[in-house]
Amino acid sequence: MSALFDSIGHVKSIYTMVDFYQYIKTVEYLICIAFFVGFPMFYRYMMSGKNSKQETAH
Repeated sequence: MSALFDSIGHVKSIYTMVDFYQYIKTVEYLICIAFFVGFPMFYRYMMSGKNSKQETAH
């Protein structure tokens, strides 16, 4: 796992189409995991004020 974090941000030489596809797929999976973790946290933060009774100005 530490090797993964050490390689983030480094420019790699990609020689074949398979290597390129695997690299892009890995980056895509990391973005998806970040979204699936981050969005519920953001949604919970945004909806946390809905339960309290607040006066709205009309």
